[in-house]
Amino acid sequence: FKGLDVTVRMVYQIIEKSGNRGIWTKDIRNQTNMQQVALNKVFKALETRRLIKPVKSVSSKKVYMLFNLTPAKELTGGPWYTELEFDHEFINEMRKFLMTCVKRLNEGKGVTLEEIRDKMAQANVSKVELNLEEVQQLMQTLAYDHLIEDIGVDCHGEPLYVAARRVTAMCDFKWWDALSP
Repeated sequence: FKGLDVTVRMVYQIIEKSGNRGIWTKDIRNQTNMQQVALNKVFKALETRRLIKPVKSVSSKKVYMLFNLTPAKELTGGPWYTELEFDHEFINEMRKFLMTCVKRLNEGKGVTLEEIRDKMAQANVSKVELNLEEVQQLMQTLAYDHLIEDIGVDCHGEPLYVAARRVTAMCDFKWWDALSP
């Protein structure tokens, strides 16, 4: 911090308090009452010394955070975003792999999130290692699309998932019959 004046230190402390979520330029300006031109000079001084870094978030806002921090998933979008763009292709490939796991592992009698995550790591299907919560998010998308269902829990209390069974019986009921007395 040698050679930094009081205003630069003040801005640094504000950025430091924001942690890995960063802080938007406008918020720094509001807290310091500094003009944008002066603030830009402070940013430049801190960036040159590699004390802070600008990070672009998925919401298209540029925020500042300490140089040595890894941005929070809320900023970067986590594994579902590549270069700030929602990665449909990656998600679809992961969903296909998950469906294969659900159908083939344990002879289709039920698979846990941990078994799926371990199989993903073993098969090296993703450059990004997904944690259990992220695997569960993908599984929820499959459940919402009625492709898998939760059939209970295993002996350790972990949810078991199987491929959804299709209902094939047709009903003779017609909705307009309910409207006629």
